[in-house]
Amino acid sequence: MSHHREHLPKTPTVTLVARLLLAFSALLSAVGGAIHAAAFRRTLAAVATSNLSPFFGNSFMVLWLEDSCILFILAAVFGYIAVRPSAATKPVAVLLALIPAATAVLLYIFLGGFFAGHLLLAVAAMAFFAGLRFPAQVEAEAMTVKGPSSAMDI
Repeated sequence: MSHHREHLPKTPTVTLVARLLLAFSALLSAVGGAIHAAAFRRTLAAVATSNLSPFFGNSFMVLWLEDSCILFILAAVFGYIAVRPSAATKPVAVLLALIPAATAVLLYIFLGGFFAGHLLLAVAAMAFFAGLRFPAQVEAEAMTVKGPSSAMDI
């Protein structure tokens, strides 16, 4: 049996610490998305009492909800990569970390030291440092397609 293992392709391992960082990034992203979505009622009230034109009021509501959606999607992606690290490489994991990082920077610029900026910065930092622990690329043997059913192997 050990003789058989010698012929298997070597797949780089991702440390438990990196996987835990991504899992915690996923958790914080989901919590942030839920908190942000829950505050939407106050957004509706603020827009209703404002003098914004309908276009800008509706745009504000869209941007509010899309931010929650992005956080939920990031939570799903970070969680998936934490469970199946072979789904991502270093560049992908590090680039994903730029999404909450960019949002955090914008929050700091326009709102100052708001807690959501701190939360997003923490998510970005954990995802970034986890991403640095990933392999730069996936080996060709690990990338072969198994057949039509491989698309369903999620």
